[in-house]
Amino acid sequence: MITERKKISFTVMENGTIRTIETFVGEYPNLMFLLKDKLFLDEFGQCGGVGRCATCVVKADDITGNSQKKDRNEPETLSKLGFDQENIRLSCQLYITADLEGAKIEILEL
Repeated sequence: MITERKKISFTVMENGTIRTIETFVGEYPNLMFLLKDKLFLDEFGQCGGVGRCATCVVKADDITGNSQKKDRNEPETLSKLGFDQENIRLSCQLYITADLEGAKIEILEL
């Protein structure tokens, strides 16, 4: 039996350019890997998704479900940089799930 994977779509703004990204749930382990692969970002996600380096900071609006929660190293890492807004996230801590459908992601330059 073949199961169909759910396609999701969201927008990403990088350096003033807005792109629509389409992917499948679970196609990438997290948003950081997807952004590196699709947008060829240099020096993005240097710790490889551990949530410690903060080189993959994004502003994430309109995410839903469990993806709204900050877990693991994310709150501490963002706090060290002075970020306390709920919508400022580490892209390595956002999994590719249906929670990202329709989201607006902006890559922040630090």
